[in-house]
Amino acid sequence: MRLRLLHAGTLAALIHLGLAPLPAQETGAVPAERLAAREWFRDAGFGMFVHWGVYSLLGQGEWVMQNRSIPATTYEWLASTFNPVKFDAHEWVALAKAAGVRYITITSRHHDGFAMFATHANRYNIVDWTPFKRDPLKELAEECRRQGVKLFFYYSQLDWHHPDYFPRGGTGKTSGRPESGDWNRYIAFMNSQLTELLTNYGPIGGIWFDGMWDKPDADWHLADTYALIHRLQPAALIIPNHHRAPLPDEDVQTFEQDLPGANTAGFNTSTIGALPLETSLTMNDSWGFNITDHSWKSLPDIIGYLVRAAGSNANLLLNIGPRPDGTIQPEAAERLRAVGEWLKTYGTSIYHTRGGPVPPRPWGATTLRGDTVFVHILHWGDRVLAIPSIGATVTRATMLGSNGSVEFAQTPSGITLTLPIDSTDAPDRVIVLTTSGRSRP
Repeated sequence: MRLRLLHAGTLAALIHLGLAPLPAQETGAVPAERLAAREWFRDAGFGMFVHWGVYSLLGQGEWVMQNRSIPATTYEWLASTFNPVKFDAHEWVALAKAAGVRYITITSRHHDGFAMFATHANRYNIVDWTPFKRDPLKELAEECRRQGVKLFFYYSQLDWHHPDYFPRGGTGKTSGRPESGDWNRYIAFMNSQLTELLTNYGPIGGIWFDGMWDKPDADWHLADTYALIHRLQPAALIIPNHHRAPLPDEDVQTFEQDLPGANTAGFNTSTIGALPLETSLTMNDSWGFNITDHSWKSLPDIIGYLVRAAGSNANLLLNIGPRPDGTIQPEAAERLRAVGEWLKTYGTSIYHTRGGPVPPRPWGATTLRGDTVFVHILHWGDRVLAIPSIGATVTRATMLGSNGSVEFAQTPSGITLTLPIDSTDAPDRVIVLTTSGRSRP
């Protein structure tokens, strides 16, 4: 991931820009199993991101090797001490289930080049290099299958350790590697590890790429790599965090620390393609475990971002950074469980929905399923709320949860909702609009 700090207070300012979708770029007809996987992804709504690796030992985030100019040989020694004896795949997946997420995306290898899985491509991996000697991704894959959660593998194309990652990109120049290397050999190494991830762990949701932005003009041999992935697992989705418009044979467009098109982070594209959408978000200000980062987003902030993502037709991929012993910080676990409790009542307005007829506004957002429009009111101000036309006749308005009636008046230009008196401190109040006569795309 990029180095980026996003304070919780800025979340309310992130609103959908309403850009017209661009056609997805394909090299040929998309097989039915991949189309079905894309549709499943659109319906999923909520995922859990996991940034976990050797960097967790230093408690300064996943970029510590770069930020502290740690030589590769010194980092190798650090890696040899990694021993997460308290890692429990069952507990991780059970927490994800309690949070209401539909998929987990975990770092199989980050920019430090250390593989968190068993690989024959080199010895620099958690099984061969550490006293742990176990493959946590194998255990996680098996547990995800048992508990019915899809597993995606994050894989960094950027590598601060491998000698053949040459010429150097914009980062990793202080690791003490020789200033020489064979780029084609590095691509072959990367594809060999991807082959292992796609053949040794059963069916997976897909590969989440990161780091191509380090060398944006390099020949990444994407056509070969993408073809390899889709040949080994035809339903696996390719999700590239390259901050560009969608490229051929990609399956999901993801945005880092941003709603689609907003680009408040400054490095995302403002172009929104026609593929399924996703936005990734830190729970505090760090991706990897950071022992001094106490800037935890509040539950209303997190739910507000989930709602605005859904209102922007995107999934939310919410990150945790487990500690080096394999345990999850209690602050993160508490928030995940709280989101899960909220979703027990309000999940019907998130899962299997699409962005609604009114793009996100300062007061909230709308989501849509069939003839039902969900009006999410995040900022409860005046009792009377006016929204633009939704392109259909409203026949009934009720509060989600209590099913209480909501008074409304509709004109050709919009709808006025008279909100019931509510003294609760709920982070999102959802009005369900039952409609008829909605014009179909």
